[in-house]
Amino acid sequence: MVNFAEYQKLALSLKDVKEVPHFENPSFRVKNKIFATYWKNEHKAMVLLTPEDQSVFCGYDQNIFYPVNGSWGIKGATFVNLKKARKDMFKDALFTAYSTLLNKIEKSKKKKK
Repeated sequence: MVNFAEYQKLALSLKDVKEVPHFENPSFRVKNKIFATYWKNEHKAMVLLTPEDQSVFCGYDQNIFYPVNGSWGIKGATFVNLKKARKDMFKDALFTAYSTLLNKIEKSKKKKK
């Protein structure tokens, strides 16, 4: 199990990450782009993965990792049941989402040059 304090500490330990409210839930961002949110009422996380990474995490256990409904889920948005997730697994998913966002930001910078 991962509690919110652990989630928050892991997310904020990543370089340049800020916690910003997103509707009524905390979100974690780099350069104002979200890579993860915390759904406090359901005690779950949402991490933005690539569809390929999503399939790897969901392939482990769909009671822990499962796609968000609709088009966001098709694009890689993935829920994590924090009541069932091991801390090391959640850390891997969170870091993967963070790294994916950093790669997108870098690619966007290169296109603008």
